[in-house]
Amino acid sequence: MATEDSWSKTTNSINVSAFVDTASCYCTLCSIAEGVFNGSGKTQAWRCTGSGNEKSLTAFTGKWYYPTSEASDVELKDDVKATTYQLPDTRTWFTATLMEGRPLPLRSFDHHRLSELDGRCTGELGDQQDTTAESSNHLLIQRAVKKPSKAKFSSDDDTLNDQRPKDEEVPSGEDVYRDTKTTGEEKPPVKEEALSGDGAPRENPPSTNSKATEQDSSEYKYLHSCLGGDRVVAVQMQNDTSWKAQGCLPGFLCTNNNDDLLPTFCAPLVTCQNARLAGGQCDPQGQFEPVLCPAGYYCPLGGKEKLECPAGHWCSVGSVKPEKCSIGASCPPGTNRNMSFLLPGLILAIDTIVILAMVVLSVRRHFKNKHHTSSKGKRFARLNKPASFFDKNHRAKKYHSLEDDDIALESRITHVVRSDTAFGGNFTPIDSQRDDTELISDLDMFIQSMSKCIGTERFGLSFEFTDLKFQPKKAKKPILSEVTGRIDRGSLWGVMGASGAGKSTFVNVLMGKQALTGGTTKINGVPGDIKKYKKIIGYVPQDDIVLPELTVRENILHSARIRLPSTWGDEQIQKHVDILISCLQLAHVKDSLVGSAATPVISGGQRKRVSIGIELAAAPMALFLDEPTSGLDATSASSIMMTLKELSRLDITVITIIHQPRAEIFESLDSLLLFGKGRVIYQGPEREVKPYFENLGFQFPRSGNPADTIMDIIAGQGHLYKPSGDTGIWSLIHNWKQRQESQRRHRASNASTISSLPPTPQPGLSKPLNNPNTTSTTTLTSTTSSNTKTAEALSLRRSIKSRGAPFHKQIYHCLLRSLLQQYRFRSSFFFEIGVSTLGGFLIGLAQFKAEGINFRGYYLPPYTILSSSIDYSSVPQMALLVGIAIGLIASSPGVKIFGEEKLVYWREASSGHNRLAYYIGKVLSTFPRMVIACLHFTATFMVLSTPRIDWGSAFLANLLYFYTIYGLASILSMLTRREDGPLLAVMASLIVGVLNGMSPNLSVVSDWHMSWFWRALPGTWLAEAYFEKNVNALGYLYAIEHASEGSGYRLGKFGWDCCVLGIIGTVYRVLAFLGMRFLNQRGKG
Repeated sequence: MATEDSWSKTTNSINVSAFVDTASCYCTLCSIAEGVFNGSGKTQAWRCTGSGNEKSLTAFTGKWYYPTSEASDVELKDDVKATTYQLPDTRTWFTATLMEGRPLPLRSFDHHRLSELDGRCTGELGDQQDTTAESSNHLLIQRAVKKPSKAKFSSDDDTLNDQRPKDEEVPSGEDVYRDTKTTGEEKPPVKEEALSGDGAPRENPPSTNSKATEQDSSEYKYLHSCLGGDRVVAVQMQNDTSWKAQGCLPGFLCTNNNDDLLPTFCAPLVTCQNARLAGGQCDPQGQFEPVLCPAGYYCPLGGKEKLECPAGHWCSVGSVKPEKCSIGASCPPGTNRNMSFLLPGLILAIDTIVILAMVVLSVRRHFKNKHHTSSKGKRFARLNKPASFFDKNHRAKKYHSLEDDDIALESRITHVVRSDTAFGGNFTPIDSQRDDTELISDLDMFIQSMSKCIGTERFGLSFEFTDLKFQPKKAKKPILSEVTGRIDRGSLWGVMGASGAGKSTFVNVLMGKQALTGGTTKINGVPGDIKKYKKIIGYVPQDDIVLPELTVRENILHSARIRLPSTWGDEQIQKHVDILISCLQLAHVKDSLVGSAATPVISGGQRKRVSIGIELAAAPMALFLDEPTSGLDATSASSIMMTLKELSRLDITVITIIHQPRAEIFESLDSLLLFGKGRVIYQGPEREVKPYFENLGFQFPRSGNPADTIMDIIAGQGHLYKPSGDTGIWSLIHNWKQRQESQRRHRASNASTISSLPPTPQPGLSKPLNNPNTTSTTTLTSTTSSNTKTAEALSLRRSIKSRGAPFHKQIYHCLLRSLLQQYRFRSSFFFEIGVSTLGGFLIGLAQFKAEGINFRGYYLPPYTILSSSIDYSSVPQMALLVGIAIGLIASSPGVKIFGEEKLVYWREASSGHNRLAYYIGKVLSTFPRMVIACLHFTATFMVLSTPRIDWGSAFLANLLYFYTIYGLASILSMLTRREDGPLLAVMASLIVGVLNGMSPNLSVVSDWHMSWFWRALPGTWLAEAYFEKNVNALGYLYAIEHASEGSGYRLGKFGWDCCVLGIIGTVYRVLAFLGMRFLNQRGKG
């Protein structure tokens, strides 16, 4: 078998003349070894290729024409014997594979990889033969003699198969072709419509006489260069000036073009037209038509060569130079996209480590709890021995069993004497080794801590109120009216009444949580706005509003850090809290999570004491409680009331709303304030309330609970206890007013009598002492009392002013608390991370097939005519999917961040917490959550979709969109119920994501004069940021300004787009804060 080297030594391309046949094949005359063609003695033949480069195809795939006659001698290269110049026989052509001297059909070449043009020129796309009529239009197109170059063939002694029919006469080529000499002129014989120099058709063809100018002949040189043959006329896209100024445009391949052969456009065949309409590419439709550099290759400036993308680089469609692949990307030669697995792999490794660590910790906790359960019997056995709850070595585990509650265990403890109060000593065993001195020391330490905080030895506040009235704006009658009385410091008051009687309104007015519409109030005898005293007034709501993710100590400690004087150090604060926890009988569960009402960890009584401890941690001078015994068993309720009783003995004013108390709780109250229809029915000591109603004719059952009887009477059911007479509520109100008037007149009469009495004689004197200094003494006493009140007022004012941590410290403590909450409730966070990863994977998978090509526009002039159908919507569509995915990921967690804690916020705000500090702390705590979720989403999305936008820009845009969605969800959490918030937040995120300017696009919206609305939504700015980063990089290839005008997205504004996203997210948070501050102000401070 002949070798390729033997052919290369005997076959050379002369390149002095060339022509394009009817199949647009570029043919050159080649010298061959004598006797190759079946011993015919032929030494020349015409070899045709599709690309115009005789080296692009081997002899196996070449298309050959027989020479017909000798024309002239041509000097050849490499000392090959000169032969005469022969014209081609264009009636037929042949291809052959030389195999051991026998002609065989061509089967070794993979014709599926050939372009349509090369396939025609190799004979691989059908048995195509030129006819005589077609050959008459062949045209010599090369006039200058060029240096010969070697053509690589595969055999030097085998013969080619002549496929020409033997009975056909070989016509002369003289009538079809004109000789082309080194110095000769081309004389086109074809009388067809020609093209002008700028590519436009001429109305009349140039003259065919021998004196036609070279310019005239050049107008015909593009005829027959299109795949469509004579039926298609090539349109010149660039003139000489344009070619010399621009050359081949960047991103295109112009192999066959030069100063003489300028780029042309050929009307596409049906298959090519369909491909272009579908947005695809097709092979060049003519010999001189530029083609877009394909993916996996790059075409350097000038467009003369197409080079495979080297290893470690990637080349997309229309690349001018290879782009370096990112670290961690697999980029073999010919890579057309940048898929880096470094970041996703790193994230996966970290996630795997975290998951394994969590599994290990969970297993350890399981075995630890199992061991704890197995030793429970031993602990119960030790309960028969005397023990003190103040033992410092007694510590509960994190999840303490409800059965370990001190109340539940009380019946199991033997030989125990119960003291009257938690502050006077807990369940103290008789034979305890801890003496009374230690117990008193704990109480003394608490008193000293309170005194240091308040700045005076007198802790309590006294309240005076006269003709209090409260009537809502839209109400027809007042809820509270004609309420007059006085509450002294150091007393335990119970406020009772039927539902709607006005007791809660009274407490809210007295605390300053609701503004008065009439009457006056005084604190310690000083009139003024009660709101300014809220830092030293504690309020315990009916519901145990505590954070279930925190422990007992953490809940109380946070309140102390925020509300105690700013001059206190953290060590002092923690010591104060530990003393308080001991006094509240919570030392053994201080490290236990509080838990929620649905999943309790500690008992109900302990939860209530935690709620009380949150207020006592701030060292209040007055404590208001809303039904502290509701929902508790009788024993727990009694324990709570004993605690409150003992607090009042510390001179703290305690006022509690109570509903149907048991007899022991009722009798523990110092004084009562009974309401009916918003007015006072009784106010005075608890021991006098029964005689008062008995004087009105009511009969109390001997064995009944007096509290139940009183509740029936003030609720309008007095006829059950009074056989005759008026028992209505208005009658009770009238009776109390009459008594108040009678007492007022009596006090006035006594004062007048005392002032009219003569001075009392001193013992041993015959007449009363008439000392002129008596008036002065009285005045001095009055002055001293006034000075005392003034000193107390000044001390109180200083105490109020010093209360509360600085603004930045409050932000810091709220931030730490929120981060701790998220850590304790990490299952929700892990779920969000998983959803983020899945969302990024699905969106990336949807974009995977595009291979990073998500934009297609018009090519820059003058190649615009070669453009495929435009695609301006793929980038906005990708941004739409990204926006929807982020909305689904972030909306629900964004609602829970604030929606779950509105009650906590209202409670803390009413007690003096800085609202803005709380809100900023919560907002800052979401940043780590957003960053980690965005990192997982962006990593999986980018590795699959491989868009042109760089990873950093995509991460920044996605993170800012996370920020806006969290802000939007915050607004909805303030406006809706907790149950409805997540669903509405998802709907809102879908709306702002869909209205991103894709459909209808911004240009259409602008015609509606509604572009301002689209621009107010974050989805539009996200889409514009993606559009700019994906499209702007293609400005060398496409007319991106037209794309910008057509889509409405602006280019070169990525920084501004990101700034606007940040501004929108911040505005959302400001609106959420205003909603939290002014809307739904139940519990407003």
